Amino acid sequence: MPKQSKRKLKTYQTSLGFYDQAVAAPSMKAALEAWGAKSNLFHQGIARETDDPDIVAATMASPGVVLRRPVGTDGAFTENAELPTDLTGGEIRRKPKHKLKRTTKPGKRPAKIAAKPSRKLDDQAARKAAAAFEKEEQRRQAERRKEEAARAKARARRDKAVAAAQAALDKARREHEARAERLEAERAALDERTEAEQGRWDKQRMKLEQAMRRARE
Repeated sequence: MPKQSKRKLKTYQTSLGFYDQAVAAPSMKAALEAWGAKSNLFHQGIARETDDPDIVAATMASPGVVLRRPVGTDGAFTENAELPTDLTGGEIRRKPKHKLKRTTKPGKRPAKIAAKPSRKLDDQAARKAAAAFEKEEQRRQAERRKEEAARAKARARRDKAVAAAQAALDKARREHEARAERLEAERAALDERTEAEQGRWDKQRMKLEQAMRRARE
């Protein structure tokens, strides 16, 4: 397998089912593969890159590993998140978003809101995270190959069983048809013997009846 260049990791976030999910990956494509997504969640507006320092720190500590938290919450992302407990009518009750207060006078442009400071990774940490991602990706690919091999083995076993059952059915059908042909031949021969016997009896009966009439004269 050719050695891949270590690319800088980014943190991507999405919501799938009952969970928010986040992963540190070198690209959107790699994130989609880690999530097991069948479509491009980024184009659909369901996934995005995030620079939230807490989420970035959590994912960079386990590059390539999909972290989760109950959807609609703002708790920490972990590998083994519990299901949401605050459900209403089968839907998750999300926390209301607070509106930003207007702090500037009319006619003036609002001041930019300072973004949360992102925890920057130094080059050594970035290389370490990229190497960890590649290791996790290799583990995930090995697991996929193992699952595909198991499915192929199960499919081959199923195909073999189906072929054996079909062969047994074909053999039984041929034996049945052979027996039916023999019985049909025996029945035809029996009909012929029955007809011959009936002809013989008719001739004998006629001769005996004639003899009986002569004896009465």
